[in-house]
Amino acid sequence: QVRVVESGGGLVQPGGSLRLSCVASGSIGRINAINWYRQAPGKEREWVASVTYIGSTNYADSVKGRFTISRADAMNIVHLQMNSLKPEDTAVYYCNAYGRALDSWGQGTQVTVSS
Repeated sequence: QVRVVESGGGLVQPGGSLRLSCVASGSIGRINAINWYRQAPGKEREWVASVTYIGSTNYADSVKGRFTISRADAMNIVHLQMNSLKPEDTAVYYCNAYGRALDSWGQGTQVTVSS
């Protein structure tokens, strides 16, 4: 079993920055990728970014150039650096650990971008 816990959310003004953290514990060797998703009020869950075990990264078009995902070699901690935040980035952000026989979700951390 793998458990993931997100942290780092908060209230920021437009143009500000936050760094989210996802800490994984348990059977870390099962993890092939860590994904960040978000869900805004009244919206469906949206994929934001991913990092694989070998370090490949991918981003949703809406966050390219503003967000950066990074990982420790062991995949036990992943960060999402969010810069130039916009009101439309407001959402609950979820960390997802995906791999063989693994699809684990955290409880989410709230990010609110508002003036």
